[in-house]
Amino acid sequence: MPKIAVAIIHGVGKQDPNFADDMMDELRSLFVKATNGEAADSELVMKPIYWAPAIQNEEDQLWGRLKDGGDLGYMKLRQFMVDFAGDAIAYQPTPNDRQIYDKVHGIFADTLHDLSDEAGDRAPLCIISHSLGTVITCNYFYDLHQEFHADTKKSFIGKHVLPKIGATPLERGETLTLFYTMGSPIAVWSLRYNNPLFGAPIKVPSPLLSNHYPSLKGEWVNYYDEDDVIGYPLKTLNEAYNLAVKEDRQVNVGGILTSWTPLSHTEYWTDSDVTKPIAAALADMWRNLK
Repeated sequence: MPKIAVAIIHGVGKQDPNFADDMMDELRSLFVKATNGEAADSELVMKPIYWAPAIQNEEDQLWGRLKDGGDLGYMKLRQFMVDFAGDAIAYQPTPNDRQIYDKVHGIFADTLHDLSDEAGDRAPLCIISHSLGTVITCNYFYDLHQEFHADTKKSFIGKHVLPKIGATPLERGETLTLFYTMGSPIAVWSLRYNNPLFGAPIKVPSPLLSNHYPSLKGEWVNYYDEDDVIGYPLKTLNEAYNLAVKEDRQVNVGGILTSWTPLSHTEYWTDSDVTKPIAAALADMWRNLK
């Protein structure tokens, strides 16, 4: 029986390489409980998609030059804005420059390659994404589908990224089964698109999943906290999103000091309202693979 591949991708702001460790530990424990001990935690092969280094050096250099420009108020807040907004601005490709976009997607491709090696080239894939990571994930799988599975002569994947993508079903996006977005700005990001108004979502599960696992159904669940000013519902964007997203699930994440403020944006990772249902879905997937 194949293992389950899980990729966890972070969002904006300064990030630690171990950003996903606590979530992975919690998911492993909850997964074993959800299967009543039938499955071992080793059935989940989990990898973080740590893309921050693709941008952080440039942001640090920018911040240093800005500080040299003169006296500025609210220095901590300004540095936060450089890290926070800088990620979103730098990631966005332009017609003549997609260097950062491709760097980030190259890291994404490397992670899926590692998951394919360790979990199996046909392992069903779960993506857990936060903040800007939800946008990155959608862009990545959209590009994958257009490059390998759509009838188009246009290349959607950068020339430095394409060699990183293997021929396995997992790496080509064919086994994408579960997709979880947390604190997602996709709704605001969709203003860039007009095909139809407010854009077209990726399809979850992959349209090709049934070729590999006819019994798996898949889901896209979007988690948002009402106090998180970056996270929004998705189903009401248009009919395409209404069909693609199984549920917009409102949660109250964070502790006493953060749950009622915009700081809740950073608190999804180990909140039981998020991790328990994800672990339960992974357990259901495992049973359907038996």
